[in-house]
Amino acid sequence: MALMNLIILCFSLLLIKIESTQPLPPFSCDSTNPSTNSFPFCNTSLQISQRVQDLVARLTLDEKISQLVNKASAVRRLGIPYYQWWSEALHGVAVATGVENGVMFNGSIRAATSFPQVILTAATFDANLWYRMAKVIGTEARAIYNEGEAIGMTFWSPNINIFRDPRWGRGQETPGEDPLVTGKYAVSFVRGIQGDSFEGGDLKDEHLQVSACCKHLTAYDLDHWKGIDRFTFNAIVTKQDMADTYQLPFQQCVLEGRASGIMCAYNRVNGVPNCADYNLLTKTARGEWGFQGYITSDCDAVKIIYENQTYVKSPEDAVADVLKAGMDVNCGDYLVNHTKSALEKGKVSEYDIDRALNNLFAVRMRLGLFNGNPRKRLYGNLGRNEICTQAHQDMALEVARNGIVLLKNSARLLPLSKDKTKSLAVIGPNANVPKTLRGNYAGPPCKAITPLVGLQGYVKKVKFHEGCKTTNCTSIATKKVVKIAKSVDYVVLVMGLNQDQESEDLDREELVLPGKQKSLITSIAKAAKKPVVLVLLCGGPIDISFAKNDPKIGSILWAGYPGEAGGQAIAEIIFGDHNPGGRLPMTWYPKDFIKIPMTDMRLRPDPSSGYPGRTYRFYKGKKVFEFGYGLSYSKYSYKFVSAGQNKLDFKKLSTTGTVENSGYIPVSAIDSDSCNKAKFTAVVGVKNQGKMVGKHPVLLFLRREEASYGSPMKQLVAFQTVRLNPKAKANVEFQVNPCEHFSRANEDGLLVIEEGTQFLVVGDEEYSISINV
Repeated sequence: MALMNLIILCFSLLLIKIESTQPLPPFSCDSTNPSTNSFPFCNTSLQISQRVQDLVARLTLDEKISQLVNKASAVRRLGIPYYQWWSEALHGVAVATGVENGVMFNGSIRAATSFPQVILTAATFDANLWYRMAKVIGTEARAIYNEGEAIGMTFWSPNINIFRDPRWGRGQETPGEDPLVTGKYAVSFVRGIQGDSFEGGDLKDEHLQVSACCKHLTAYDLDHWKGIDRFTFNAIVTKQDMADTYQLPFQQCVLEGRASGIMCAYNRVNGVPNCADYNLLTKTARGEWGFQGYITSDCDAVKIIYENQTYVKSPEDAVADVLKAGMDVNCGDYLVNHTKSALEKGKVSEYDIDRALNNLFAVRMRLGLFNGNPRKRLYGNLGRNEICTQAHQDMALEVARNGIVLLKNSARLLPLSKDKTKSLAVIGPNANVPKTLRGNYAGPPCKAITPLVGLQGYVKKVKFHEGCKTTNCTSIATKKVVKIAKSVDYVVLVMGLNQDQESEDLDREELVLPGKQKSLITSIAKAAKKPVVLVLLCGGPIDISFAKNDPKIGSILWAGYPGEAGGQAIAEIIFGDHNPGGRLPMTWYPKDFIKIPMTDMRLRPDPSSGYPGRTYRFYKGKKVFEFGYGLSYSKYSYKFVSAGQNKLDFKKLSTTGTVENSGYIPVSAIDSDSCNKAKFTAVVGVKNQGKMVGKHPVLLFLRREEASYGSPMKQLVAFQTVRLNPKAKANVEFQVNPCEHFSRANEDGLLVIEEGTQFLVVGDEEYSISINV
């Protein structure tokens, strides 16, 4: 017994020794430090506002200024460590190449779960899955911090700009072109990563697991196109487009998601730099939306206001403009270099500095970074055992499976038979490149399963050839790959793009496959014994009309950038272990769309000039594939079971009356109680007519009988996923809020509801509702 006690004692001492040698995460208010633990800002029984006020009052002017940049200096006399505001977690805890971030993966933790790039995740149309994914990302981020291998808990994600133009290199980072989908994604992601519940309102004392930052406010969707760059671009945006498209996701991010961070974008909007726009940052975000958090510039955006945009006459003017507009922290060093001079010249006051500091330190306190040793506080139990767990990696696979979109399946080529497929050729420059799976803003993954590796798990005899060495595909090995194609049962081509064609600071100039990819595909398809399978890895859409119309190309899969388990997901779909259910979150335009200047920010069409408009809500031109398109191995049928009511009389709900002879009523004229009374439930019956179990996104649209005065031709009002066994059916309930879902913006940016007949639409089924205003 004594020996056993001695063993236990020795083991306990060993654990203590291990814990004592493990680096602590940076924090303030160390209870073992008598010189700092008596400060009121360390008193957790006080309100955060009181604690922040005490802390800011103790700082010297130089110390205050040192906190206004992403590399916030340590204030050692107060026990405040160095803090890095810039960390990334777009689709997993990540790094930004070539710069210092809050998480660097240069210690004992070298990887984190790498989920699919956002555009593919959005294709699942599953808000709960988005939330669960973000919860994993937040858990791993906090775990890395607790292990002493992170110096920042403020993550500059998600990117919720509208994917307005198919050429945008960063469109891959976004949830797509629809403001409702993008807003729902923002809410789900922010709640998940910050530690809130899926429904919201469950943060304990406003304490954050980590901090999310919605970016880039606002109307930012051009990086570098034909000599025009994001730093100097002046986006001319109508009030109408701003109100019902560009701003909606950010409004949802703040109002429902309760994000603790916002990033203002580089570009100007209607002449004013976003980071210097008081109306945008203070009146709208903080005033109308009730934002409570910090606002950061994009990196070097303050310097750009003076040096690139020449919007102001001096560096001090740039500093004054952004601080007075409501920005709090500058990614870069401009505020450190010029704030004191701006103060001395009377361009900015110490009050403006203190206002920013109050927001910054409040977020750090909400993160628990001023509550003593974080390992002994909320979330302190999270550690390296929570990183790259099997459950997390399984979720990365689940997201990829559910996001991949089946674009074509002639004569039911897919799924291939696992028993009858004896030989397989896997050809293409994207077939075996792990890096391509991740897209941009990615961290080192727990593992990487390429399409080649995934397919090798199903077929013993697999022949592989790149076809061309990179996606640029300047030269192709036609003879070799044709010979391979002729020798096997089936061919899978893995083609598309990578970050050399689309990425940050790189917009595309073409909407076709690069180099000789098309020639490679058609040559192989012509030579193969049976129709080939084409898999596309890319973020933005590509005009593949040639493949869509070629009978020798039997099936097409769009797999985005599918993350660490992407190759496994692709293989499971090709061989029928998963029934694809993803649907496109953006329109696939024809190649001639490049004639439209990328600088034209208008969403609505202009018949007088031939301008076709943008996104599925307004674009009137030809499409390669529509928003929401996606096939399955099952066929699904729909039927409206009920829709609450077929007439809505807004005259009776109005508090101020209809605008005379306008044909519409402002939403602002309807009080909240009346809007709540107008809500109703639409019930849609869904049946799986096929022989495979399937997870299927059900999309509910609104279509107007006449789309006039800039009204969308149709718009998404709700979506849900349903899992159905073969031949099974279920009722899906949608909560419809006419004040929100039936409204559109007029030319003055006022949300209005039009009179006339409108239709709820699911698939080919419609339900008419008569609206009286």
